Amino acid sequence: MILPIYTFGQPVLREVAEDIVPAEYPNLNELINNMYETMKNAEGVGLAAPQIGLPIRVVVVDLDVLSEDLPEYKGFLHAYINGHIVEKSEETDVMDEGCLSLPGIHESVRRALKVRVQYLDEDLKPHDEWVEGYLARVLQHEFDHLEGHVFVDRIGTLRKQMIKSKLVCLLKGKFRCGYKVKLNR
Repeated sequence: MILPIYTFGQPVLREVAEDIVPAEYPNLNELINNMYETMKNAEGVGLAAPQIGLPIRVVVVDLDVLSEDLPEYKGFLHAYINGHIVEKSEETDVMDEGCLSLPGIHESVRRALKVRVQYLDEDLKPHDEWVEGYLARVLQHEFDHLEGHVFVDRIGTLRKQMIKSKLVCLLKGKFRCGYKVKLNR
């Protein structure tokens, strides 16, 4: 089922998400499948549960769409349950980012090149691993949602001033996008 994506200004996007007890979420697989479907419908590569109104630590990522240019991501479709970044490399780079919760806004964001993540996969198996490359960037972006942050929190003051009118339009629901959203009203 395709769910509405919560846009900038929704309070849930500023909450710190909680770890879940999988046994208390009997429909966890259904939720994850709905998140995949919602993300694909919106042509995203990642989606965090707060973006669909749930303040829980669940993220889905689909990098298969990039596999023509990045063959290492062929077939990459993955869920991260109770995910946390526990360490970051000091090396960083800057890349343009966008977000399904901030349609129409793209800004350059500095992120660590490598991150160590701990999470449960869809089979509830624990993982503790270092990731790098584009996946590291996507996980930092999505895990930021779990900490109550959006990517424009990571840009400079001058850039924030320059996009202020776009953010105000988002708050007022004055934007267009090709997927179902939940406005801040």
